Amino acid sequence: MMSQADLFGYSSSEDVVSQRIETYKKEHCWQYDIRLKNYDSDLLMSGLTEETSKLISISDFTFAHIESSDLVKCNQVKHFIERHEWLGKMPMAVTHRFAAYYKGSMVGVIVMATPNAFSNLLGVEHKNHEKLIARGACISWSPINTASWLVMKSIRWMVKHTEFRYFTAYSDPEAKELGTIYQACNFYYLGQNFGSNKQYLDPDNLGRGWFGDNGFNDRSQIVRYAKQLGIAWEDEWYKRVGTRNQYRKVNWSAIPEEISYMLKQERIDHKARCKVRVSTKKHKYAYILGQDKKETKTLKSLFAKHNPKCEPHNYPKKR
Repeated sequence: MMSQADLFGYSSSEDVVSQRIETYKKEHCWQYDIRLKNYDSDLLMSGLTEETSKLISISDFTFAHIESSDLVKCNQVKHFIERHEWLGKMPMAVTHRFAAYYKGSMVGVIVMATPNAFSNLLGVEHKNHEKLIARGACISWSPINTASWLVMKSIRWMVKHTEFRYFTAYSDPEAKELGTIYQACNFYYLGQNFGSNKQYLDPDNLGRGWFGDNGFNDRSQIVRYAKQLGIAWEDEWYKRVGTRNQYRKVNWSAIPEEISYMLKQERIDHKARCKVRVSTKKHKYAYILGQDKKETKTLKSLFAKHNPKCEPHNYPKKR
């Protein structure tokens, strides 16, 4: 009997991304490479032949937002990302999950999350209207435009049902990515100067994989430091942010000075224990959409005002 790791093509006990970064040297992007590798097994698991798969079109798919309370479907999204996506793991601060289905089987997913740092592309007053497209993948036999269809369906759902109006995404040169899906969706291109210059790997938590400097500063990591030090976390050490005060961040000013010092020292010590590597800056894209043409026009005017040097569609073409 196949184990879950064999079935979905991953192992939670190994640093999957580390191995990929060190060994992947092909000219095409990793996402395309895994489509080639998974093709036969994807057809088998879907109960399809190559001939029947080529008859399937986007119109045969159904789109769905997955509620965070639906633990079964959330777990399916997690396994799908681990099998089909470059990073091979779910992001931090997940807020929304979307999926495409064919006859009840998952064939594509989009995962959105709270950004580590807000972009302020529309000005500081609109920073909480940003959402990060953190992960996305499609099954290998899906039609070529499945990914762009799923990205846009997810964005339109978000604009209709939430306060979010601009959506950022990154493409990783280490995976030989250019962001062709975002280019196909007519995203703004913001350049290749984003992300940390260094990546870190915790030898005591290899399953987390490589992460940037922000990984030492996020709320969950600071709370973890407190737990390691035997410090009981107090609710007033949080502050609420967001248009509806829906997000929690560390309120350093509310933490007693002695405890604050201990937490920050633990952060320094943790960083010193980690393996370090130089990382390549990432491409960044953004999409702006309002609930109607008037709102979209207003938001795009704000973008032009705050990003006067941005050449929206000067897309990179060489890997």
